[in-house]
Amino acid sequence: MTSEAREWVWEHSSSRGAARLVLLSLADRATDEQCISYASLSTLAKRTRASVSTVREAVERLLLAGELEQLDDLVGPQRCTVYRIPLAAEALAQAQREQQQEEDGEAMAADAHDGPVKLRLSALRRYGIRPREVPKSQADCRKPAVPETGRSRRKPAQRRTGHRHSDVPATGTQNRSEPDLNRKYSSSGAAVISAAEWQVDPATHTWTRQQGHLERLGEEGLRAADAKWRAHRAALKPRPAEAWAVDWRSWVAREHAPSRPNLYAVPGKNAAASAGMTRTEAHTAALLAALDEPTGTEG
Repeated sequence: MTSEAREWVWEHSSSRGAARLVLLSLADRATDEQCISYASLSTLAKRTRASVSTVREAVERLLLAGELEQLDDLVGPQRCTVYRIPLAAEALAQAQREQQQEEDGEAMAADAHDGPVKLRLSALRRYGIRPREVPKSQADCRKPAVPETGRSRRKPAQRRTGHRHSDVPATGTQNRSEPDLNRKYSSSGAAVISAAEWQVDPATHTWTRQQGHLERLGEEGLRAADAKWRAHRAALKPRPAEAWAVDWRSWVAREHAPSRPNLYAVPGKNAAASAGMTRTEAHTAALLAALDEPTGTEG
């Protein structure tokens, strides 16, 4: 019956353009003499080489013209929309009645013509067309998005506000290198002391000899540098002994030798003393030797 429905479109349909192509595509897929067809908009767009929006507009024009019916109570394979070409179905039914009149007489033909032709759903099931299942209620089909308690199972993350380190525990500092309230280093446990409490340790004594600072400054000059360092560091906050040792060595490395304040500012002087220093210390000493005595702002 596909050929009869398609033939009717070619001969009798008043549709034009894309609407005619859509109607021909549906007629080409008609199942039987009822002229029932099914297709999705994307399938029609692919068959007619038109866009989905163009196909949608063409279907609407055909529905308004009465050359196409959309059967919302039925659904096709893969939930496709089911259509009917009513004028073609009536033409085929009329042809069948005329043929039956010739065979059985006018009386039986008149009886067959009484009332509208009803759809035979049983004949459509073999094509995958079936009545659309309507749920009893929307509540039965709706899947709740949240549990019955109304709360999500997922625990929301705590929103950060205020200071970025507001999550520091109350028992101590966040940075393990910072001194805690017990005045200890959290990582090493070394006690913090003032500059006056710090004493030159044997390792620092060895450093002064190896680096040539003891020979350069002498015992008196080294004691004078130590006293000057303690005077300038007296107001600073307590530190670990290791930190004071590093600061003391830096002070001594740039301390001027007695009666020779510009020793390292003159090229080629005291090569033996500079040989015991690292390159960084020698450069620092040469730079600071050109300056006046410390003013208390160093370090």
